[in-house]
Amino acid sequence: MAVDVPEGIQPVGPAVPTPARNLSSIRRTSTIDATWDSDDRDSPMQLLGRSRDICTPTDGTAAIVLAEDVLQVTTQPNRVISAISSVPPRTGLEVLIDLKGGLRSKIVESFPDEVREGTPLYLLLDDISGATLVSGFAFMHWRKPEDAPLVNPLDPEIMARKLKMVGICAGFQSGASALGEDGPPAKHATQIVPNLPIGSDPFAWHELFETNEVSARRSRRIDVWREEDEWIVDSFFQDSGTSPSGNRIAVHEYTIRARVNVISGLVTAIQATPQVLPFVECPMATLAVHRLQGQPIREFRTLVNELLPGIDGCTHMNDALRALAEVPGLAAHLA
Repeated sequence: MAVDVPEGIQPVGPAVPTPARNLSSIRRTSTIDATWDSDDRDSPMQLLGRSRDICTPTDGTAAIVLAEDVLQVTTQPNRVISAISSVPPRTGLEVLIDLKGGLRSKIVESFPDEVREGTPLYLLLDDISGATLVSGFAFMHWRKPEDAPLVNPLDPEIMARKLKMVGICAGFQSGASALGEDGPPAKHATQIVPNLPIGSDPFAWHELFETNEVSARRSRRIDVWREEDEWIVDSFFQDSGTSPSGNRIAVHEYTIRARVNVISGLVTAIQATPQVLPFVECPMATLAVHRLQGQPIREFRTLVNELLPGIDGCTHMNDALRALAEVPGLAAHLA
């Protein structure tokens, strides 16, 4: 049976990814760009992650760089890490090599200082799982129709694999169009999106990787500033890829607005807006975001998946929300 999707929750289209920076604000940006060693998605994948925190002073003078990290990772076709390094260098990253499961928990266990301080490197490390999971979609727009494999979406083996995914998120709830239980599954809905940087502000983003080849990118921006007794949070999240036309094409994009009490650290208001999503059921995850109101934002790394599990959440929206746990640490630079 098809899912009854409420009206008024469908994606609203690409957001403005790079608004002007507010005076007396903190901006965290991050990107993880994925490329492949050959034109085959089953070849080793190279990840280049960059993340930076900057402060925009009250007087509007040049932005101050607070922290910046670069992460380089090689993964095998099964998404297992085979090489990893960072700039500045961190000791111990090699413990993540050849790990076949539990990457995020191993990161928390192995790098407690990075986790506690909410460093840019921790954000990049935590994002490896999500970035590698979705990266393969980048090949969609590079494959010529005549080169596409002949696949019967109703093949029993394919259907069995899809049915194993039932219940993992709003977009894969029972009856969802992505599963194709009653016929061919829905195709991904993607949209052309604007480039990240803005020419009038060289500090808007950190240095960005550019390529004319097949590449996927996970992008984040978190802006934090203070209004009276609240921190205001404006966040942008996007999974996108390159295309032969030169356009960047997104498959997932959310924006999040939140207000947080400065003294208690509790969320007083929060809203997630679906901008670009692949299936009509995906935006249903935003209906449960209100559960995070009244919760300590510092605990979002664990609370988000606890309060928005399974079909009440979205893997990508949850990732966008989890990263807001570092807001108190970012806001501390405003004191």
